Amino acid sequence: MTVESHLDGLTDTLAGLRAEAPRIHQWGTSLARLLSDGGRLLAAGNGGSAAEAQHLTAELVGRYRHDRAPFSALALCAETSSVTAIANDYGYDQVFARQVTAHARPGDLVVLLSTSGRSPNLLEAAHAARSAGASVWALTGPSPNPLAALADDTLALPGDACHVQEAQLVVVHALCEAFEAALPSALRRVS
Repeated sequence: MTVESHLDGLTDTLAGLRAEAPRIHQWGTSLARLLSDGGRLLAAGNGGSAAEAQHLTAELVGRYRHDRAPFSALALCAETSSVTAIANDYGYDQVFARQVTAHARPGDLVVLLSTSGRSPNLLEAAHAARSAGASVWALTGPSPNPLAALADDTLALPGDACHVQEAQLVVVHALCEAFEAALPSALRRVS
């Protein structure tokens, strides 16, 4: 594969993402409402998707563009002691599900990122979220896939895993744009 063909593939994936702009706006509005009302976001992924799960939670706890109130967001993949202990004691398929069971409350949101939509640990996390009464959003590669089938809402992108992975960063930033724009004015700025 040449650099040019890689960039052509990414262009196709980003075209698919552009078509999802209304969904991202809706997600940002829903997320602003949920977090402003004291809800929590839990996020997880494997590999590069884990990095983007951490990126999303960092933007919500810290800030994206504007100084504002911090919000409750946890990247389950960043809990290394929990991940390794759970994997050792219960198996790797349970590393996120057990954390979802511990932290998710009814009405919370679990965001699961997977380029394939087939990772067993994320599928188990989706089941755990449902049992806890939390909603599930999935960011995946092409659908249909098992994670998309379990989620309450899915943003499924076309393309190879590497292009989907690259586009996940764009989704994280676009979601943060929509989130901050939808925040009540009292929460947009803090001193």
